[in-house]
Amino acid sequence: MRDYQKETERLSRARSLVGNSFPRFGVNKNREIVRLLYEISKREDVPPEELLTSDSPVSFAGLKEYLLKRRFPSTIREDPKLRPYLPGFELSPDNYLRLREGSFYPRRIYIEKSVRDSALAKAFLEAFPKAESSEISDLKEFLSKYGGRGIAEYNKRTETVFIISEDRDFFKLCPCTGRAVPCGYTVFNLSFGCIYECTYCYLQEYTNTPGLIFPANVDHFLSRFSSFRDLPATRGWRGGSRLRIGTGEFSDSLMLDDLTGYSIPLVKFFRGRDDVIFEFKTKSANIGNLLKMEGDENIVVGWSLNPQKVIDSNELYSASLDARIDSARRVLEAGYRVAFHFDPVFYYDGWDDDYRGVIEKIFRVVNPEKIAWISLGTLRFNPALKKISEARFPGNDILDAEMVLGFDDKLRYPDHLRYRIYRTLIDALNKDSLILPIYLCMEERSMWEELKLPFPF
Repeated sequence: MRDYQKETERLSRARSLVGNSFPRFGVNKNREIVRLLYEISKREDVPPEELLTSDSPVSFAGLKEYLLKRRFPSTIREDPKLRPYLPGFELSPDNYLRLREGSFYPRRIYIEKSVRDSALAKAFLEAFPKAESSEISDLKEFLSKYGGRGIAEYNKRTETVFIISEDRDFFKLCPCTGRAVPCGYTVFNLSFGCIYECTYCYLQEYTNTPGLIFPANVDHFLSRFSSFRDLPATRGWRGGSRLRIGTGEFSDSLMLDDLTGYSIPLVKFFRGRDDVIFEFKTKSANIGNLLKMEGDENIVVGWSLNPQKVIDSNELYSASLDARIDSARRVLEAGYRVAFHFDPVFYYDGWDDDYRGVIEKIFRVVNPEKIAWISLGTLRFNPALKKISEARFPGNDILDAEMVLGFDDKLRYPDHLRYRIYRTLIDALNKDSLILPIYLCMEERSMWEELKLPFPF
């Protein structure tokens, strides 16, 4: 709560300063100048009043240009026509995330009538006996009657679980951002919602779902897989024709696998197939079920990786870096392959040494020949997420970086900075003439070409 109080005080001072100094500014001009003053004050940790002097411009155009140069010094040197995003604010005590104490424990469990006798429903009821349980006819109908939809409700989503029968959305092509090079990934929607609290997660935009959703009929999808298989196959890493299927797009693949047991039927179904490579994506160390089964080269367990300091401040409740890498070692011993996702990569003072340290930790315990692929992607998000993340995590510094509207209208680091990040990581990963299967996630073609990175798909 201290961060919230500090940032609301900062915002109040910025608003007062602009209101008193520039009373003729209209609503939009006022908003943009307040936003710039607030962000500079926060990043530099100085009072807003110290940012304006008697020599500061008094016209809106002059003042905005003056503040943009201070807010985006590196970017504006490379691109004077930068596109900043300067929205209003949603700081509110209701929107501020109050971190839960202890492990995940829902207060309410809603079960669709059609799956009330399912093994998954029974598992949740047994694991959380103190939770209130209710039967509903249909999730869609239930949500149509649900009133609250906003940041405050999203903050409470882990209090509610829905056990449902999924009929439509198990299997989709990855929704690659416009103008970016697609990676040919196919998404298996194993569940919706996450127990972790990542400051940058795009799921924060989905404030219309007041809980975590778990399908109880994964077997239904598996029985119909041959019909889904008619989707265009993606070219494999070695020129073959294999579908790359992965979970973890709208949830964490293994976060509650000890309870859901999702990995068991999936490994048994896909293991050994020559037409599919299946990936579990996770930030957890919840690999118990995987270790009970025999792995295979076409079953991949992929970990999102960041330096521990980034995990501590931006990936709350998730497993530590060491736990993730040790889990990778253990699943390798069980016969699986592994993947690593440096996505999102954060830029800050000392970032390069920190990420090199992560890479060194990997190669101490992982045989590079057992790495299926490595993805790289820099911090990015839809503009709407800026206010949401800021409201939920006031004081967090990820928004202090120079992020502007990019080629796909998402907030991104500028081109020259992204190139530097990718070049540094690729060189560190391919040290000592090692050539790993590396791809960029949601990046434009010109970046691939500038990096001379071959297209793997």
